[in-house]
Amino acid sequence: MGGNGGQAGRHIYESLAHDGPFDSVEPPKRPTSRLIMHSLAMFGREFCYAVEAAYVTPVLLSVGLPSSLYSIVWFLSPILGFLLQPVVGSASDHCRSRWGRRRPYILTLGVMMLVGMALYLNGATVVAALIANPRRKLVWAISVTMIGVVLFDFAADFIDGPIKAYLFDVCSHQDKEKGLHYHALFTGFGGALGYLLGAIDWAHLELGRLLGTEFQVMFFFSALVLTLCFIVHLCSISEAPLTDVAKGIPPQQTPQDPPLSSDGMYEYGSIEKVKNGYVNPELAMQGAKNKNHAEQTRRAMTLKSLLRALVSMPPHYRYLCISHLIGWTAFLSNMLFFTDFMGQIVYRGDPYSAHNSTEFLIYERGVEVGCWGLCINSVFSSLYSYFQKVLVSYIGLKGLYFTGYLLFGLGTGFIGLFPNVYSTLVLCSLFGVMSSTLYTVPFNLITEYHREEEKERQQAPGGDPDNSVRGKGMDCATLTCMVQLAQILVGGGLGFLVNTAGTVVIVVITASAVALIGCCFVALFVRYVD
Repeated sequence: MGGNGGQAGRHIYESLAHDGPFDSVEPPKRPTSRLIMHSLAMFGREFCYAVEAAYVTPVLLSVGLPSSLYSIVWFLSPILGFLLQPVVGSASDHCRSRWGRRRPYILTLGVMMLVGMALYLNGATVVAALIANPRRKLVWAISVTMIGVVLFDFAADFIDGPIKAYLFDVCSHQDKEKGLHYHALFTGFGGALGYLLGAIDWAHLELGRLLGTEFQVMFFFSALVLTLCFIVHLCSISEAPLTDVAKGIPPQQTPQDPPLSSDGMYEYGSIEKVKNGYVNPELAMQGAKNKNHAEQTRRAMTLKSLLRALVSMPPHYRYLCISHLIGWTAFLSNMLFFTDFMGQIVYRGDPYSAHNSTEFLIYERGVEVGCWGLCINSVFSSLYSYFQKVLVSYIGLKGLYFTGYLLFGLGTGFIGLFPNVYSTLVLCSLFGVMSSTLYTVPFNLITEYHREEEKERQQAPGGDPDNSVRGKGMDCATLTCMVQLAQILVGGGLGFLVNTAGTVVIVVITASAVALIGCCFVALFVRYVD
């Protein structure tokens, strides 16, 4: 068949891109350039995350948000994400768009991120230009800014699941591992660049004077980076719909080419039906049965059935979700309060003193140095994600998972017990190890579990491969929504701990204790595929 045979083989794979009977079809090897293009979505997302981390508190303070509403801002987005992640993940598993299953959701969430940034960085300026009444101006400025923050957080948290599922759908097992490492690499680079740009005093530069304020400058950079990265990402690897009318297949069907049904679509089980140049009638009937069952499953998709599927998920998936929850709880406990810890504990400043006092200026200096510590975290996250590819051949996924939690637990414990500027900045590199671990190892385990299930289905051809509404999209979404649950736990619990202990040192010590508990959990309960 020559060159046409290669094109036909690739088209066959893309036509069969559906969880279930086609998971056994190995996608073609993807060029490194395509995997890098795919990973740019994580660069853009993390860049915008870093900008939010640097500017969201000053923005909320500048519009006059009452302290009583802070909890609403930080709780609403993770609660929505936790409730809706599995629903949207499952919906993407069964999306029949001609553009593919994942990309319509990624595009929609990317636009929501852009709108959210526009609202929280520019909303107050637009409201001030449109409304003259001071009271109405205050109400509208607070409302628009809050909506922007919640919308951005919701979309940015949500989008990770479809991006991972998109990677898993279109890549071979080796390319999935490679792609996840590139994801972590560009996540670190994006965060580092975002923190660096956020540390620049744009108000005294020409661009800042041209655009108005530093908020508008950061929106310009964020919108530009996000738009370019997502355009490249969405064009990186072609994604086919669930059923694809045959195009570009030569009319002469060979024993290697799956047969077409009467309506021109590839039949379920067609790969299994063609063996040694003949069609197995029994498997043909089984394929038709699977097809009808899949259609019924999609029609019967409800929130109740989704929750039932999640509750009845295999134990090893549940344990992986719990370990992911423990890891993100420890990581967020430290990261969300880190700059405040630097200002109050390491530099011994006072955020509650007068703004022109020495104590407050010392606190601000500590916060600035804390931002540089977060930048170090992002850089080391990228570097470690690169070395993971070498380390995994020696210590395996279990060693990587355990090491990430252990180093983070020991590092945060040392920082909490012996606060010092230089040692704290050095130990920020261990935060990057944990960050890279959380972004790669759990999703690598998901691919291993799916690969194992595909082999089991191949060995039991009489089984019904579509007997569950769970798919890659749902599994990725369920794993990702543990991040939102961790945000809820951290937001609700750490404030109480700080008020009870009277010092933010308790936050760092708590992060260390939770991470060390996570060490034991990933070693004893998480299952690793040989």
